[in-house]
Amino acid sequence: MSDEVPKTQDLIKSIIANKTPVASWMDTPAVIRPGMYCYSAKAKPLNIVGMPHGREWTPDADDWSLPENWMEILSEGLRDRLDRFRSLKVFMDICVRCGACADKCHYFIGTGDPKNMPVLRAELLRSVYRKEYTVAGKILGKLVGARPMTAEVLKEWWYYLFQCSECRRCSVFCPYGIDTAEITILGRELLNLLGLNIDWIATPVSNCYRTGNHLGIQPHAFKDMIEFFVDDIEEITGVRVNPSFNRKGAEILFITPSGDVFADPGTYTAMGYLILFHYLESMGLDITWSTYASEGGNFGLFTSHEMMKRLNAKMYAEAKRLGVKWILGGECGHMWRVIQQYMGTMNGPADFLETPVSPLTGTKFQNAASTKMVHITEFTADLIKHNKLKMDTSRNDNLKVTFHDSCNPARAMGLFEEPRYVIKNVCKNFYEMPESTIKEQTFCCGSGSGLNAGENLELRMRGGLPRANAVKYVHEKHGVNMLATICAIDRAALPPLMDYWVPGVSVTGVHELVGNALILPGEKQRETDLRGEPLPGMEDE
Repeated sequence: MSDEVPKTQDLIKSIIANKTPVASWMDTPAVIRPGMYCYSAKAKPLNIVGMPHGREWTPDADDWSLPENWMEILSEGLRDRLDRFRSLKVFMDICVRCGACADKCHYFIGTGDPKNMPVLRAELLRSVYRKEYTVAGKILGKLVGARPMTAEVLKEWWYYLFQCSECRRCSVFCPYGIDTAEITILGRELLNLLGLNIDWIATPVSNCYRTGNHLGIQPHAFKDMIEFFVDDIEEITGVRVNPSFNRKGAEILFITPSGDVFADPGTYTAMGYLILFHYLESMGLDITWSTYASEGGNFGLFTSHEMMKRLNAKMYAEAKRLGVKWILGGECGHMWRVIQQYMGTMNGPADFLETPVSPLTGTKFQNAASTKMVHITEFTADLIKHNKLKMDTSRNDNLKVTFHDSCNPARAMGLFEEPRYVIKNVCKNFYEMPESTIKEQTFCCGSGSGLNAGENLELRMRGGLPRANAVKYVHEKHGVNMLATICAIDRAALPPLMDYWVPGVSVTGVHELVGNALILPGEKQRETDLRGEPLPGMEDE
């Protein structure tokens, strides 16, 4: 943990010490301070994908090197989006500022900054909208919450729009159904018209465009990494799995976030996938990986609707190239929001593919009739229900598990029960966090929407406080020592959050637990789990 992040007790004291502001929010300028923001986007990644005004600039500088006509660009961009997205016009007009969303945001809870209340974060844009597009705003100005766009306002937009993880928890509680995440998305689109992105988003976007994954890994390196997992699995189980790559004519294309292939603890989840697929091959599973569409995640969601569409298309282009029937998707978060909420109208129904049918159980996944894509926890839950998996669940007996509903699969998909069903069938010790912190009301990891950087670690620890607090509750009450999740960003973001707030709790993907429990035909007696740690009863060995 960085020395720049306050100690836990000091951070808590700073939250408690927050007082009601004495000045109006319009009269309180944004203070851009280290630890609370990500580095600015470099020119190179923006230029690679053809985004405008790529240049070198820094958030803490007085001069952001804006284009001379930046106000005109912004005004035209806002007008264009008001015309194209009816939701934006509605959300700008119907908010009554009741504040029902205020204490629902993890960033407001963790920072105490009023501008992190969803209602006020949206008001940052809404105030400019009122000035330009309402009669009252043009005449009465500040009296009706209207203000002109200035360089200071622009900086405030940038600072707070990148303190929103677009988790949509606030929308669950809004009596008018306002989705502040949509406002954040469109606000970021406007910032991108001026080249004002962050590096943690812009670089993965350009990498994904160039090589098919966020890390910019070339196809041969992706394959090599999978082969490392194959070696590890053989050492642990005595069985050598044999994944296929880019195989034309396979029935199913498997796509997972690159974080599962290149970042612990997601790598153990990837090993779980490989073990599961090998187990099922003799039963008729015909599946292949792609080294080109090697990323399920879509940072275009955090950039613009156009970029989201562009990056989503690669998975379907690869499915068409390989001639598969349908796509199986790994444990990812925002990948599934894009698929479930945007794919049908954005890229169009994938009519060249078939509605997914499990070749092992005959189950037809009618919910995927448009997208032709099934979440792997749906797939595995169906296998378990039909008694297709032979498992030794005692291998997970040393774990007391709770489950973090990742924001996008939870609120965007309604994927609540399938991962829990899988966990309960591979682990005997499962404990839920408090009801108000799970499922539709789940708290965010505090690092979503491209905010999982290192330089903004204080923001992440503050934003992740509500989630950590719920984990701490089951840790102290039930001895929970493992936090399971089905999102690659969560698997990267939650370990430092747990180390900071709840030491003693580790993080896992659901299919790591499945891989531990599955009994492979011909395997030797296992002595360790997929992490190389002794199984229960094997400590002396």
